[in-house]
This record gives sequence, structure tokens and C-alpha cells, in this order.
Amino acid sequence: MIALPDRTAAGKPSAPSRFADHTLSRLFGLPPASCGYSVRRGVRIPMRDGVELLADHYRPHTDRPAGTVLVRCPYGRRFPFTLLYAGIYAARGYHVVFQSVRGTFGSGGEFSPMVHEIADGADTVAWLREQPWFTGSFATIGLSYLGFTQWALLCDPPPELAAAVITVGPHDVSGPRWGPGTFALSDFLGWSHLMATQEDRNRMRALVRQIRSRRRLAEAVGRLPAGAAGRELLGDGAPWWESWLEHPAADDPFWAGMNLRRALDTAQIPVLLIGGWQDLFLEQTIAQYRRLHERGVDVGLTVGPWTHLHLMTKAAPTAIRETLDWLGRHLGGAAGRRRAPVRAFVNRHGWLELDEWPPVMPELVRYLQPGGRLGDAVPPETAAPSSFTYNPADPTPTVGGRLLSPEAGYRRDDKLAQRPDVLSFTGDRLPTDLYVVGSPVLELAHFCDNPHNDLFVRISELDAKGRSRNLSDGYLGAAPDSGTVRIELDPVAHRLRAGSRIRVLVAGGSHPRFARNLGSGEPLGTGRTLVPATHRIHLAAGASRLILPAGPQPPTR
Repeated sequence: MIALPDRTAAGKPSAPSRFADHTLSRLFGLPPASCGYSVRRGVRIPMRDGVELLADHYRPHTDRPAGTVLVRCPYGRRFPFTLLYAGIYAARGYHVVFQSVRGTFGSGGEFSPMVHEIADGADTVAWLREQPWFTGSFATIGLSYLGFTQWALLCDPPPELAAAVITVGPHDVSGPRWGPGTFALSDFLGWSHLMATQEDRNRMRALVRQIRSRRRLAEAVGRLPAGAAGRELLGDGAPWWESWLEHPAADDPFWAGMNLRRALDTAQIPVLLIGGWQDLFLEQTIAQYRRLHERGVDVGLTVGPWTHLHLMTKAAPTAIRETLDWLGRHLGGAAGRRRAPVRAFVNRHGWLELDEWPPVMPELVRYLQPGGRLGDAVPPETAAPSSFTYNPADPTPTVGGRLLSPEAGYRRDDKLAQRPDVLSFTGDRLPTDLYVVGSPVLELAHFCDNPHNDLFVRISELDAKGRSRNLSDGYLGAAPDSGTVRIELDPVAHRLRAGSRIRVLVAGGSHPRFARNLGSGEPLGTGRTLVPATHRIHLAAGASRLILPAGPQPPTR
């Protein structure tokens, strides 16, 4: 790993820093650095309530700076975040203000997730415009929580804000919306544990905790009641845990300050959105693009074959190159335009350049058939339903998908399809390649003997050797106990090879990605009573079907 050394405000970059910048440029395929830079650490920025937030100012050594970049982060002002969001830009002529948000890494006040970002962001900009070195306009960049802080600024955009690059950044955490459906149990508890322990100065203790954390998290999400199990893991940290569990409804007034959907209606500046097909915030990234696009905002969208954590690793070179390009044109005054509004990576094909998302694709319909088949023939009126029983005492496990953890992404799910609490419908071998690009939809004629039930659905690819991997998931929390339900699955861009088969899975949960439905109606945080739910999927006369945006060729501009 390459870390940038401390530098004084007046000093020139040392030889190791020049070497680090040069090495990063070669590794990531970046344009060469244009100048040196220095760092002034621990700059105090006052907030309206008297609290001071700490920031580091990266100052480029040039008489003609390209602009100013603001980064607001809860994870500290060192490696790896500054590697991706500070020195790289300062070495190319940008002033960079890298700030720790309230209550983190020396900044005053108490950290309360997402609560203070609108006011603190506005106060930071008020300080920024008073600095003698300020270039008069600025852009924001960053991923995940750093993206949320950008949406907070865009709720009431300051006139100096010229551009934004938001990477896998949510605008709405109500419910909390860490994904569709019910409470995202493992991701939220795991993140809360990270926030509760990340500033431990005892490195040996922190290392031991990190080694144990995945095992301890797995144990915590498996116990009931969820509130007490989570608190045992968190200790005295993350005081927000219980309150988030106590407000499961997304429309609860409790979440009003953490739902920034209004920013999608107030943003006017050029915004580049970067996401991943297996990122937990994918559906929000797509919703952001579609709303800004329909309003006529200059918006770009790049989606690659990545999970959330990949944006810090394998996706970083692409994200940094595109960020530099976007900043250069919308802040630094460089000429040229992005070649296409949308760049989408199709698995097993490569990058596509498109005018919009979703692209126009043919519609392919496949019907769920008796005997676990998936075909183009409509089942007869006499077709018997398929059924399964979901038991919350032995919940259907999560296998891959859009998680925050290292277990995310495309995973073998053969064993999942073989469970008795999962229905599996498999199609014939494909005679030719099939491109699926867009959002699949699954319509189910669904009946359940328990009004407290959920539905988890998945499309997988069964390859020619019989190995199954997930492509796209959908979740419906609090599913109706009777009637036809329509579940839109995750957006996907994938080439299925000739000889492979499409598989549809239907289950009553995916634990611990989503908190199990207890089946008793008891609150998630305190409930202990578990009641099974038997589901029936009616197949007669094509009542249940899969609708794919798919064709023999990839979409074009």
C-alpha cells in the first residue's frame, strides 16, 4: 500500500510523495500530475452551533489552480480515503478540503448518522467562500456516506457549487433504505459496529476486533430479539441502533431528515453518478439518474460489475479517471464532452455507451411451469400450484447479492436452489447468446396462510456445466397474503451464453441481508415469537411469469 506522508503548508513535496503520485498515476492509468502540493492538517471550521469540524487542506503548488474540491467523510482523514479523494486531485491543480464530519476523528459534536449533514455542509461552504485561496467555485466528490453528504448540499445548492461526482451514494436511508424491502439487518448492524469501533487507538485491539467482527456479526444477526442482540455486539457504541429498529416504516416522520429525495428536484449542476450492478445502493443510483435525466439536468451514469467495496479497490481506477474527466470539464475549464451520457458494463461483453437508461430492449416472457420448469408455453388451466413453507426459526439464508460485506456479489447458489423452502424454476438451454439489459419483472399469483410474510425472488444463470450464479434479486416486505404481486428486480446487464439456462428462485426471505419476518407481527427489535408461513404460487393459465428486457444483441445508441 502507498500512503502519502505529512507535508507542511509551506514545504515542497518530498521525493517519496512524488514517487507515490507517479506510481498511482501509472497503476490507475491517470493523466500525469501537473504540480506538487502541500497539506495543512487540522484546520478548524466553525459551525453555527459553536462546534468546530476538523479538515485537512491540500494546496496545489500552482499559480493557476483548476478549482476547489470538497470532501466530507466520517471515516477519518488518512488512508485509504485520502488516497482516492485528496492527493490525486491536488497533484492536478485542485485545492482539496477533506473534512471529518461531526463527531468523528477530532471534529466536535456527536456523530448521529445523516442528521447534521445539511446544516454542517452549508456552514462548511460559508467558511470556504471566505478563504483567501478559494477559487470561487467548487465541486464535491466521494462514495457511500460521502455521497450522502453531497446530496445534503444539493438540497439547497450554494451558488458556488459547480459539479458533483457521487459514487454509490444514497439520498434516502429511511426505513433504513439500505436496499429494497425490509430492514437491511446485516449491513446496518455491521456498519454501526464499524462506526462504533473505528477510532480505537489501540492497534492490536483493533486488529483482533476486526478478525473477530465477521464471526461476531454472524452470531448477532442470528439471535433474537434483534435489538438486544445488536446491543450486545455494539456495547456502548452506536446509540442510534435501537431507534432505527423502532421505526421500520419508511414514511415514519422519524426519517424526515434522512430522506433527501428533494435534492433530486433541486439539483441543477452537472452530476456524474457511479455505481455497481452488485452495489447495495444500486436502485438509488438508478433513481437519481432517471429523475435528473427527466428534469434535463446534465447527468452522467457509469455502472460497472462491482460491489460496494469494489469501488475502493478494483473499480477505483475507472472511478478516478471518470471523476478527473468530469471535474476537468465542469470545474477546470477543459474542453470536450463525455462521449455518451450512460456507460454500462455488460458482463461477458464489455462496456456499452448509451443515450439513456434503461435502453430499449425486446421483451421476453417466460412462464413458471409445474415441475419446476420455466418456458414460453402458457401452462394449462389445470396446472397445480407450487408451494413452500418459510420457517423463521430456520430462515432462508442470504447467498451473494447486493451486500456491504465481502460476501457480496456474484456467488454460487446451487445449494440455495435445493432447499425445501425455495421454489426453483429452470428453463431450457439457450440456443444462442441472450443479452439481458434492464430491470426484470416477476409477476406471481401468490397466496399465503400467514398475513405476516415476505417474498424474495432471484434470477440465476445455470451454466452449461450445471453451476448456478445469481444475476438479479427482488424483495417484497410485508407481501399481501393473496393476489398477484409484481416485483421489479435489480437492474442487470449480462450476456447469457448459449447452452446456459435461466433459473427463477422464489423464497420467503433472505437472512441476514434482510431481517427475517417473524411471522407473528411482533416488532422487529423486541419480537421473539416465530410463526411459519406457507406460500402457494399459482401457475395455471400463465398466472405467474418472468418478464425480461432481453434480446440476441446488446442495445446500441
